[in-house]
Parts: sequence; structure tokens; C-alpha cells
Amino acid sequence: MIPAPTRHAPLARPDEGAFHRHELAVLGAPCAVIADLVTRLAAALAPALRLAYVDADHGPANRNGSADESAVAPAAVLTAVAPGWRLDTAADPAPAARRALLAAQSLALVNGNHFGARQQVVLLDPRKPLDHKLDRLTDVRLILHPADQPALPAALRAHLGTAADAVPRLVLTDTAAIAAWVRRWYAAARPPVRGLVLAGGASERMQTDKSRLRYHGAEQRQHVATLLAPFCEEVFVSGRAEQLTDLPTPLRALPDQFLGLGPMGGLLTAFRHDPNAAWLVVACDLPFLTAPSLGRLLAGRDAGRVATAFRDPATGWPEPLVALWEPRAYGVLLGALGQGRSCPRKVLINADPALLDPGAPAELRNVNTPDERAAAERELRARPPAGT
Repeated sequence: MIPAPTRHAPLARPDEGAFHRHELAVLGAPCAVIADLVTRLAAALAPALRLAYVDADHGPANRNGSADESAVAPAAVLTAVAPGWRLDTAADPAPAARRALLAAQSLALVNGNHFGARQQVVLLDPRKPLDHKLDRLTDVRLILHPADQPALPAALRAHLGTAADAVPRLVLTDTAAIAAWVRRWYAAARPPVRGLVLAGGASERMQTDKSRLRYHGAEQRQHVATLLAPFCEEVFVSGRAEQLTDLPTPLRALPDQFLGLGPMGGLLTAFRHDPNAAWLVVACDLPFLTAPSLGRLLAGRDAGRVATAFRDPATGWPEPLVALWEPRAYGVLLGALGQGRSCPRKVLINADPALLDPGAPAELRNVNTPDERAAAERELRARPPAGT
């Protein structure tokens, strides 16, 4: 039987919720109680985690924390991002627009009295019983209770079933403990790391394929892949399809699908392949780079930013081709492409990445010409063998 034709390309989709990749709906208490909790958490989590809060518009007379919800406009959404600014929208945006509004934040807490999210934090408060909202509790991750009321209401216990006693419980006023739980929850959801060797350059100045040069006995594409392997679940070599036809085993090819864009095309192809991974990217023309420098980059990872990169000591600019690009970079890169930009460094300059001191800046020196190659080979030969 001939399969039915498909109208659209079967693309892998980012694993995102209604508002954010990392989102928690908070429900079970008056809105003022939820807002107070969010305010406390925003201060406790900053600056390591940037918290967004999504709430309904409670009307001009009710925006300062009143428990009266009579003025709620359910069709309007208020996205308040802590600290420092807020954004009011005239109507509830579509899910894709919601996520775009919050893309720069580490995680989103959502007022579950008005909006849903794929995971939930339950507050036990007799003023807002959950009996008629149990259908919203699809994946409860935390229960917060008053100090004198740790017991679960019968309806909630029956709804959670055998999982009821496995859900962590904390006292609502214990901000430090709740913030610690959020950090653990966030870390557990941190995307896996895959490696990408950028080997697709035209090598016009070198006059030969830079990925095939042998500074360390093996071709650079093999050497860089070996450097990346201990830090990544799997490693791919990026380049033009014709460059990867003779890729030695066990290297895995990832031919460019965004053509004529240089490193930007390799990055976009990687995210098209797996939009839910963080990609540790290294160009093949960096013969001085070592595993300790990559370890330094991973140790300083900030999964809440678009990327973690080394800062060039001379210019202060980020180095995009020895960097860990997080999943949300996919939309940022596509957005830059839509604005006619194809330079990964300029993308990072405008995207507030986490920037680290490289520790050994000389390791970021790239080699692009025959004279630079000869000098690099002499310098590397003069170095003592590793481990001596």
C-alpha cells in the first residue's frame, strides 16, 4: 500500500508547556496568597533564576493583592516578570505568543486559579477548596500547607491516590525551603547536552579543509569529537553533505539543512534535529582547546540563559563557537535569521548569555591560514606530552 502523502514536514517539536518549558501552576489559595508566595520566591531565587509570574487582570482596584476576585477579567492576562517590569496584554495570547513573551525567563509560575500549566503546586487553604478544581491537578509536584494543617483534604487524597504520600510537603511560610525545592525541580528538568563539531567552513584562507588537519595525530573533526564526548550524551559532526561522506566510524554526521549560513546553519540544523537538547558547540579550527576548558564551561552552565559562553578578554564579546547553547536558543536563532542576521556572535551579544572567564584565553585562538597552521604545529610539538 502506498502511504498517504503528508502536507507538512515531520519536524521535532520543542517540549514546551502552555507558557514556558519550565512552568508550575500554583492553586488552592486566594490570589493574594499566591502573589505573595511568588514575590518571596522571586527574591529568594534571584539572580540565579529569573522568575516570571502569569496572572489574570484583577482590575484597577484589585491589583495590590486584595483577596476580592470580583473584578477579575478572565479574558485578559497579566504577565508580570520579576524583578522590574510587567507586561499587560489586552487578551489572553495564543500559546506560542505566551511562550515568546516569557522566553527570556528561567521559569514561569502561573496563577492556577485562572490558568493551567502542565505541573502544579497545591496550596492548602480552606478559603479556596480544591473540590471543584481537581481536574486541573494533572501532575502535582509540591504541596504547601499552613504550619498547623499538614493533613491532606479527603478529596485531594482520593484524587492523588497512591501518589498522595509521595508528593513533597512544605510549610507555606518557609520561603527558603520552597526556594530550595524549586532549584532542585529546575535542575532535574535541565536539558541533556549533545555535542556538535562545526566542520563545515569553506577554509578559503587555509586553502585546505581545516577539519581534516592533524594537529594531534587524528583529524581535527575526530579530535574535537573526542574532546566533547565525556561531556555529551552523543556527538555529531556538522558540515556540508559532501564534506561528511567519508566520515570515519564512529563519528555521526549531521549534514547542514540550513544552507549558506556558515556556523548559524550548523546550529539551526542541530536544533532541528533535537530542539530539546542543549548543544555544546566547538569549531574544528581551535587546535589549542583542551578538555579542562570545556569542563569549565559546563561547570559554569546557566540553563536559564540562551547560552553559556566564554568572554573574549580583549573585546568582552562572547565566543559563540565554544559555547553551550540551550534549547530556547532555537527560537532566538530563528528570530535573528528572520531579521536578516546570520552571525552567532551578534545573536549572543543581543541575547544576554551567561559569560565566563575562559581561564586559558590562548586556547580560544583559532587557526585560519597556512602560516598560522605552521606556527601552531611548532608550538604544539614543543609542548610536553599530556600528563608529564
